[in-house]
Amino acid sequence: MSQHNQPGFSHEKIETNNFLMIVLIVVVVLFGGLVEIVPLFFQKSTTQPIEGVKPYTALQLAGRDVYLREGCYNCHSQMIRPFLAETLRYGHYSVAGESVYDHPFQWGSKRTGPDLARVGGRYSDEWHRVHLNNPRDVVPESNMPAYPWLEKSSLEPAQMAPRMMALRTVGVPYSDDDIAQAGDEVKGKTEMEALIAYLQGLGLALK
Repeated sequence: MSQHNQPGFSHEKIETNNFLMIVLIVVVVLFGGLVEIVPLFFQKSTTQPIEGVKPYTALQLAGRDVYLREGCYNCHSQMIRPFLAETLRYGHYSVAGESVYDHPFQWGSKRTGPDLARVGGRYSDEWHRVHLNNPRDVVPESNMPAYPWLEKSSLEPAQMAPRMMALRTVGVPYSDDDIAQAGDEVKGKTEMEALIAYLQGLGLALK
């Protein structure tokens, strides 16, 4: 009996059956993905914070919400890749332990603007305020839009405790005191102050 007439999965049967080919490709991709991804859930380097990384304060958390709402992640990544050109410009490459309290994390390679993984402490609060009000005042070639309304928009203290409680359910170690004091911490603060606090806290652990 020739090979083409043998029962089972022959090359000819697979290559001439589009549906079967698609199913087998999906199975192989899923298996490969599981082999690559599942071990990461059990590695300390990807599940434990590195030394110096702490949960965001209430003000920083509010600023992160502003960052996400305004779509800053569409132009800025927070991932420095382990290449010489990257580390010379931005500093130490990013490690998973920096982002264990981020839900969702802001890694990525989209860079219409510069990477922000190590922006914390690089500029003063006043520089950030001017930059957010009109980026071209400090970076003439910038194509970033201005966000002047952030300086006039006040935070809502009552929203902070529920947000922190939700994050605690997915593993962020906020204490009862942290949650109880969250509203007072952001009371009277603007969205711009919160966003600046968030940016100033990025990447400090590995500086």
